[in-house]
Amino acid sequence: MMNGRSLIPFWCMVSVLLLIATGCEEDPVTEHPIDDSDIASGGATTVYDAGSSAFSTPAPNLFPESLEKHLAGDAEFEQVFVTPPATVNEGLGPTYNNVSCISCHPKDGRGRPPSAGEPLASMLMRISMPGIGDHGGPVPVSGSGTQLQIRAVIGSLPEGDVLVNWTEEPGEYPDGTPYTLRRPSFTILGSLPGGVLISPRVAPPVFGLGLLEAIAEETILTNADEADLDGDGISGKPNYAWNAAAGQTELGRFGWKASTPTLLQQSAGAYNEDMGVTSPYFPLEHCHGTSGCDTLANDPEVDDEILQAVEFYVQTLGVPARRNAGDPDVRSGKNLFVEIGCGGCHVAPHSTGVHPIAEISNQTVYPHTDLLLHDMGPDLADNRPDFLASGSEWRTTPLWGIGLTEVVSGHTFFLHDGRARNIEEAILWHGGEAEISRNRFRELTAPDRNALIKFLMSL
Repeated sequence: MMNGRSLIPFWCMVSVLLLIATGCEEDPVTEHPIDDSDIASGGATTVYDAGSSAFSTPAPNLFPESLEKHLAGDAEFEQVFVTPPATVNEGLGPTYNNVSCISCHPKDGRGRPPSAGEPLASMLMRISMPGIGDHGGPVPVSGSGTQLQIRAVIGSLPEGDVLVNWTEEPGEYPDGTPYTLRRPSFTILGSLPGGVLISPRVAPPVFGLGLLEAIAEETILTNADEADLDGDGISGKPNYAWNAAAGQTELGRFGWKASTPTLLQQSAGAYNEDMGVTSPYFPLEHCHGTSGCDTLANDPEVDDEILQAVEFYVQTLGVPARRNAGDPDVRSGKNLFVEIGCGGCHVAPHSTGVHPIAEISNQTVYPHTDLLLHDMGPDLADNRPDFLASGSEWRTTPLWGIGLTEVVSGHTFFLHDGRARNIEEAILWHGGEAEISRNRFRELTAPDRNALIKFLMSL
């Protein structure tokens, strides 16, 4: 083996030619070279750590001043907010979901859904009323906004609570192998008005986000085919959302429905909606059933410097490298992933453009997403529109690092509401534009299904 390629000795080539010349019916074994170009999933930002800190490591190519800024943002990401009066980090609430960024994204990884009877911890409930709101976005619920806050400080009332119930649904592959899926149902407790639309959202990992932000809009749009003009059954639709800082509509990239255009807005929105912490971009306090709701805070509780530090932190986290790329099953699974059509949405290679952060500019990266919306069918639909995303459309989830979820986060729950207990179940829930690929997966032999999953575990 040399440079990732198999060298075929001259005598083997002669043997093959002799077999063909003599009319031998036995086909020679073809050696496929290993394509290891995607091992560095994050280009120069790739980290070669497969342990519990795989999602929390700074990009290794950061300049010293960038690393210093990254570490400052890391400290802010972990800050716990408290109720006033306090000397530091006051401003929690009056209603909120959690007390810090890291609480929803432990070790910068994936949150998980609650078990029956558990409160929401690293999962949120988006809410809105039917219709189209300001700038084309969801219509806020009066007094509650667009996210349900299930906790409150003393003297205020939570906006409600969420109960989840799981129902087991048995299934069977064409080869007779059984499986079981689980379907959630959510009940909102509280005094919200009737007709509220809900959408459960498990907190996603936060590494690699700067690279996704650095991909040029025109590059993303090359994969869009909203009218399915090529007839492959895959549309790919961009979402356009309101940029509160710029005061204009821009391409959405972040969130389960690509409804946030920038990481600065993602950070400011999380402070405000998740912790009840105001900023120059979102200066309104949100509370329910308490005087002073929806009023401007006297002073923003986090300033531009903190927001930009947290933004820089998530922009410059390293991306874990692929593992076991040379394993025969992994190589076979990689081919199957493409053959059954998964790569039509989970697009592997992208090139980043010029970005204010030099270290994430001009990188070849492999996130396995097109950052576009796709109709995933009625089973996964939340029936809640979000800017241009319909109630059944979701942004293609990046797959880099997915095989390290259990190592980092201690679980393997996937999809927007965490219903899938492993990668296999996540595939089986795919519908809509992904239904053909899902059915092709179901029709594979058991060894081939296992090989495809083993490839995903290598990402």
